Amino acid sequence: MAYSFKGGIHPDDNKTYTNNVPICVLDGVSEHVYPLIQHIGAPLEPIVEIGSHVNVGTKIADSEAFVSAPIHSSVSGTVKAIEKRLHPNGANVMSIIVENDGEYTIDESVVPKGKLEDLSPEEIIKIIREAGIVGMGGAGFPTHVKLSVPKDKKIEYIIVNGAECEPYLTSDHRVLLETPDMVLFGLKAIMRVLGLDVGHIAIEKNKPDAILLIKEKLKESEYEGIKLCELKTKYPQGAEKQLIWAITGREVPSGGLPADAGAVVVNVDTAVAVATAIKTGMPSIRRIVTVSGDAVANPSNFEVRTGISFETLFEKAGGFVKDPEKIIMGGPMMGQAQLSLNVPVVKGTSALLAFSSDMNVYDEDETCIRCGKCVKACPMHLMPLYLNMYAQERDYEMCEKYNILDCIECGVCSYLCPGRRHPLQNIRVAKQKVMEMKRARESGKK
Repeated sequence: MAYSFKGGIHPDDNKTYTNNVPICVLDGVSEHVYPLIQHIGAPLEPIVEIGSHVNVGTKIADSEAFVSAPIHSSVSGTVKAIEKRLHPNGANVMSIIVENDGEYTIDESVVPKGKLEDLSPEEIIKIIREAGIVGMGGAGFPTHVKLSVPKDKKIEYIIVNGAECEPYLTSDHRVLLETPDMVLFGLKAIMRVLGLDVGHIAIEKNKPDAILLIKEKLKESEYEGIKLCELKTKYPQGAEKQLIWAITGREVPSGGLPADAGAVVVNVDTAVAVATAIKTGMPSIRRIVTVSGDAVANPSNFEVRTGISFETLFEKAGGFVKDPEKIIMGGPMMGQAQLSLNVPVVKGTSALLAFSSDMNVYDEDETCIRCGKCVKACPMHLMPLYLNMYAQERDYEMCEKYNILDCIECGVCSYLCPGRRHPLQNIRVAKQKVMEMKRARESGKK
């Protein structure tokens, strides 16, 4: 049986560019830039000064806020500046710039944390927090917060998300193939935190080699209690709410969190980061990035240190064979378009895609023909055509009435629209306005 959900679409996944390309480790970049905003939650403050020497794994920024995750240097060298630099989100944010000395000296704080069975759930959560681990599928929610479940919530499911449903992306696929034991160890660690005897790892059926490998691994006694869930290949199968529904049959309530449905979901690379922090003590300083698209000469999967520039990754992938019209961080459906290549890889950078004008199929906004395709395919069962209409009219009260905050911004409505409209862009803007209205109401009550 293939697990799935209602709605969604079946775009060409275009994964053949890189799904058979092994991960290549990149080092040797002279300058690394670490923006102080790399997760959902409170921004960080530098705890180093200009001129300070840092090593690989040295903590360089932190916050006392609970919803935060520290940043560590991914190289050894000297802090040469603390200034505003362009962030992948398009804003100029305070960043720590480290000049790489090429020595890659490991910080003395980086030591193994002991055997998993000897660690308490509280100790594991502390290790995860100090390692600066966040959701590496793109959202960037601090993992220790996700695992610090309120006492009134009962978690019955932990799911490692290996769906990777976005077209072009293959970084998670390669991680499953090349480091399966690290993925499964990370899952076992999280099961221990949550007090669960059963854990799930979910993989879409378009990755048969990864499915076969994990099946073989799960025959080993050390992975007892872990179940493999084969998912139907469909977008957005990897979205948290859709994944929870597919595997558990439970619906995350409107405005709620996965914990409200008794589930926790973590990305494949996040599980590896947890395993790395426990086994070696190394914090979150690396990640796997897919570099692909029709404008890229040699589409690749790279293991990179955070702080490296987008420009360097494209250079290592052979540069451009066509003039790129659009650069996207993340997948083509939910990723962020980029203003410049002089931007650093952050913890949430799962992919860099470069597309030429040949891929542009959109026109100026046309008239909605009310075909209903967006309604039928919406995985959240919303009414995108009305949300788009009210968003354009700036009627944010009606947007809220039509549950705009439940939109997961998957882009299905824009992808399907035969009128070549762009409802997602309008809905995104309106969501921000509705959230501002909601915060204003709540602050007024206080």
